[in-house]
Amino acid sequence: MKPDVFKKPVTIFVGLGFPAEVRTVMEAYRHLSEWPVTLRDAAHSIALKACTAALRCEIEAETARGLFVAFADRHDLLAPESATLITSLPQRNKEPHVP
Repeated sequence: MKPDVFKKPVTIFVGLGFPAEVRTVMEAYRHLSEWPVTLRDAAHSIALKACTAALRCEIEAETARGLFVAFADRHDLLAPESATLITSLPQRNKEPHVP
């Protein structure tokens, strides 16, 4: 496994609310770099610095992942896991429809 690959991908919402999996430090760094300058805050700065340090092998990829998750959570970018989505969907009535 490459040193910048996350053990578990982070699923975030991008664009018009489409889920995207972030699997590596480089992908997280790319998302952070593309974040609008006017919306950047301390959480963004910390996550970006962590990704930079992880790319230089100064810290573990999982440390950068944790800070990226904290950033994504703060900005409501985290997508629920698919297993959570499936279990939260309303159950259909299994009775056949009788007119």
